[in-house]
Amino acid sequence: MAERIQAIRGMHDLLPDQTPRWQHVEAVLRRILAAYGYREIRLPLVEKTELFRRSIGEVTDIVEKEMYTFEDRNGDSLSLRPEGTAGCLRACLEHGLLHNQVQRLWYAGAMFRHERPQKGRYRQFHQLGVEAYGMAGPDIDVELILLCRRLWRELGIAEKLQLEINSLGVPEERAAYRAQLVDYFRAHYQQLDEDSRRRLETNPLRILDSKNPEMATLIAGAPTLADALGEDSRAHFRGLRERLDEAGVAYQVNPRLVRGLDYYSRTVFEWVSRDLGAQGTVCAGGRYDGLVEQLGGKDSAAVGFALGMERLIELLALPEDLARAGLPHGYLINLGQQAERQALLLAEQLRDALPELRLQVNCGGGSFKSQFKRADRSGALVALILGDDEARAGTVSVKLLRAEGEQRTLPQAELIPFLKTLL
Repeated sequence: MAERIQAIRGMHDLLPDQTPRWQHVEAVLRRILAAYGYREIRLPLVEKTELFRRSIGEVTDIVEKEMYTFEDRNGDSLSLRPEGTAGCLRACLEHGLLHNQVQRLWYAGAMFRHERPQKGRYRQFHQLGVEAYGMAGPDIDVELILLCRRLWRELGIAEKLQLEINSLGVPEERAAYRAQLVDYFRAHYQQLDEDSRRRLETNPLRILDSKNPEMATLIAGAPTLADALGEDSRAHFRGLRERLDEAGVAYQVNPRLVRGLDYYSRTVFEWVSRDLGAQGTVCAGGRYDGLVEQLGGKDSAAVGFALGMERLIELLALPEDLARAGLPHGYLINLGQQAERQALLLAEQLRDALPELRLQVNCGGGSFKSQFKRADRSGALVALILGDDEARAGTVSVKLLRAEGEQRTLPQAELIPFLKTLL
């Protein structure tokens, strides 16, 4: 027997008993995004590696260590997308979507990073990304946060998530703050862990995001970015907070909240859960006003967020009606040559009359006993039994599988009103 091939480490199958959660969340997402006027854009999984080098930054963990990069037959360096913003913006610039207009867009799909797999962090993971272009004020930042809050409410997880916000200022302010931060951490170099020592030379703001508890006291004593902000950045952040207060959105200002990607500026925010352990960030976003120009477009405002689908779904309780989603309402058992031929035709008539009906027809033959076992394993609520005698008489026997009740025989014409009660 040939050796079985296993899935790649950190890349998981989603089995049929798991997909109802995903389908439910995706349906809620689509409805809420449409309600706010966001339109879907579908993007390639593979982009030129240069796109991510220019957008994410050469000296980030993603570009240096985590991207799946390869050369194609033409010698071009390509990468599986590690995040969605760069590809979305590339598409907007390539197709002229930002020319004298604003855009509200969303996308969803798989992203890829070669990280050490652990709960809540996988090598193939799924994100929903929401992007808004051409709007510079804090009002659009607040709209995105309100959209998230509505989503949590619709999914019944609002109490499990807390909002944290901060301002990273503009690049000039951040550069001045970076110098202060480097001076501070160099003065305490011996207290830095290995990751922080590396980041000190490449991306010192990421030290503030360290999850190492031994670094907590040192980080708490570091200078704060808020002290380095100019009046425009302070006014923008003040406007954000005022609008959140007016909308009744609870939040916490976290002066240590930074982003792992170089292109963020001003507003940054995260929705965090304490129910997920170390990987508690479910949704993260903010402004990246300089990225449009960085990728070859005219200077333009941009803001968005990415939502981790695996982490979000981990928070969901599965209602009984959702647990049954996708399972058949009925299973049509057929025994005998005439019954087998008639079963497929009868099933088509029932589906025509009841478009919401989920009906499985037994195919591949089998004894009455084996077909009944299949009907039970399918999760169907009811077994419809069609033998040659029933086929000649124009009847069907009905047996409830998930409730008490005697088996009975119905004329085929009465099946439709009976099955309606199951929908």
